[in-house]
Amino acid sequence: MIEFLFLDLDDTILDFRKAEYIAIGRTIADFGVEPADAVRHRYHEINKWHWEQLEKGTMTRAEILTNRFRVLFEELGVEVDAEKVARTYEKNLSQGHWFLPGAEEAVERLSKKYRLFLASNGTASVQKGRMTSANLYRFFETVFVSQEIGHNKPSKAYFDACFASIPGFDREKAMIVGDSLSSDIRGGINAGLKTVWVNPDHKDCSDIKPDYEIEALSQLETLLENL
Repeated sequence: MIEFLFLDLDDTILDFRKAEYIAIGRTIADFGVEPADAVRHRYHEINKWHWEQLEKGTMTRAEILTNRFRVLFEELGVEVDAEKVARTYEKNLSQGHWFLPGAEEAVERLSKKYRLFLASNGTASVQKGRMTSANLYRFFETVFVSQEIGHNKPSKAYFDACFASIPGFDREKAMIVGDSLSSDIRGGINAGLKTVWVNPDHKDCSDIKPDYEIEALSQLETLLENL
């Protein structure tokens, strides 16, 4: 029986794609670049690659937060202060929130039956702003943001730090739910947790095999009841 649920935030509960689209548009416009969809899409690709390097341990958080903008603006042929762009983007990204369909209701229902913990690799100031805007803190016993812990998903050290701070924690009764195979699912496997992959686009799971798969967080309650 599951008692402890670790939930990812971005593209599991909150619509990060929409948040990113709006925030990057505002940011590049502030630095004189037309926020065309092609530019936003290119940033998304660059950003995704950089976060993958963080998960692999080949790049630090400080490096990715500035280097992604350095790469983007170099490609655009625009000279900017990458650190200033990064600060502007984080401010824009931390403001407001957009729930994925049914996610807010799902979290509320789950919080009445399970001990909920948020597990995020996001930047602390950004996640705090979005969590506060969405009024999500009330549902979670503890919020674990990797920047504050000092380790990133999918490292075992990240999860060990989480487990050590949870009274009465039992790994056999714990599960992680998230949209990222490389971060959430691989991390859960590394930590010995049951894993649920949120996969709305029906992507192939390659060499990382989750225990269960759902299209949206709204399906999790039914899955848990049938275990």
